[in-house]
Amino acid sequence: MRHAPVMIFAAGFGTRMGALTADRPKPLIPVAGKALIDHALDTARGASDGPIVVNTHYKAGMMAAHLAPQNVTVSPEQPEILDTGGGLRKALPLLGDGPVMTLNSDAIFTGPNPLAALAAAWDPDIMDAILLCVPPERAVGRVGGGDFAITAGRLSRGGPLVYCGAQILNPALLGEIPETVFSLNLLWDRMIARGRLHGLIHTGQWCDVGRPEGITLAEETLAAADV
Repeated sequence: MRHAPVMIFAAGFGTRMGALTADRPKPLIPVAGKALIDHALDTARGASDGPIVVNTHYKAGMMAAHLAPQNVTVSPEQPEILDTGGGLRKALPLLGDGPVMTLNSDAIFTGPNPLAALAAAWDPDIMDAILLCVPPERAVGRVGGGDFAITAGRLSRGGPLVYCGAQILNPALLGEIPETVFSLNLLWDRMIARGRLHGLIHTGQWCDVGRPEGITLAEETLAAADV
């Protein structure tokens, strides 16, 4: 997996950030002195030397200018956002046919590199995707309940575990979805039915930086981890 492509999701409007996204897209909001997208790029490069693709929509020109010197490929979504599933499928010509690492751009992690940990656990013989999850006590800034339960490595819906925005996925199944705009949740449900959606528990903390208060929480979490 050291050469696997990485898709970073960065196309959202960032509406939960309120006024902070009036003049910039959410991935360019600084956290601990570095834009969210740059935290994500550091994570991607720490796990793979393969191609990195970033999807964009809101204030795409600002994103393109920021990313231009960083040796990444931009996958613009216009005129509409395609959601995670549609966005990933649109980017497949840039990513290739093999397994893809994906990462949300509003996620901050402590502990081991999340994508590298997933790569070490990836087994295409028994899984179509492996999702990184945390128990609720390590989901910093999370609002809402859990997403999954895990049994013998396999995920099912409705448990306390929180998906934290990092996964490895076999993109071949994207061809089964007829819609243009769709969430990867649709694909995950099909994988659950086949017993091929697996999970990995992250041993560090995950910070959800989707709301303004998440910025301070993430900065405090990173500072504590560096002590």
